[in-house]
Amino acid sequence: MNQIILLMYCADQKGIIAAVTNFIHHNQGNITYIDQYVDRPNAAFFMRVECDLNSESFKIEDFKSNFSNEIGERYAMHCDFYLKNHKPKMAVFVSKYDHCLYDILAKQQSGELAAEIPFILSNHADLKIIADRFEIPFHHIFVSRENKEEAEEKQAKLLKAHGVDFIVLARYMQIVSSKLIDQYKHKIINIHHSFLPAFPGAKPYHSAFDRGVKIIGATSHYVTEELDAGPIIEQDTTRVTHLNSIADFIEKGRDLERIVLVRALKQHVNRKVMVYGNKTVVFS
Repeated sequence: MNQIILLMYCADQKGIIAAVTNFIHHNQGNITYIDQYVDRPNAAFFMRVECDLNSESFKIEDFKSNFSNEIGERYAMHCDFYLKNHKPKMAVFVSKYDHCLYDILAKQQSGELAAEIPFILSNHADLKIIADRFEIPFHHIFVSRENKEEAEEKQAKLLKAHGVDFIVLARYMQIVSSKLIDQYKHKIINIHHSFLPAFPGAKPYHSAFDRGVKIIGATSHYVTEELDAGPIIEQDTTRVTHLNSIADFIEKGRDLERIVLVRALKQHVNRKVMVYGNKTVVFS
């Protein structure tokens, strides 16, 4: 049984769903999930399909080529095809904070997060003990203003050598350069310790505390060159009051960061996210 996922978008037109479902049927396929969304102001159509293909001669490259020739070109579709049971390779970048790292590794080890982790990379050596505990290779690449370009070249070589599909910045306290972003467009996922776009910057909890806010939040998004302004995948909030200290804000915030980041990673590895402009369509 070959299980595949199709993600597609194009200008909204009549007959798209019928064309796709008929194509799958004629290729001995059985649709197990289908969802679609129309962005009416922009006349854009989005669809996600999961299907089983029973043909013994199935080859995904042939399926993609035939789909493009018969449907994709007709509707000017942008399409991505994935084998459902293929686990993408996820590199984990961290610095010194360990709360997101622990959650990612625990969820991955339990099978809740369907991804392979070829290595953990850090600009500090502090969290190597955690990598060792989970028996995952750890690479320490020191980063400073003076060696940043050299350090990123080492990172790029490591990513290429392991065939990494995407990167998660699990509280990696370094700005990623355009070189890496261009190589992994919409494939670098960050967790921001704030409910973006409010209170951006290095100390959002302090800014929120000074303003007397009643909720705080966390945001997971794809990384772009504009800092903390990439397409948002997942967000959540929790309530606070005047009785809470900055330490309370940070503790509550870290709990949210773990939850929001893992949710975003699950949506990404399950191929439920489509980027459109600087926004995302996240299928259920």
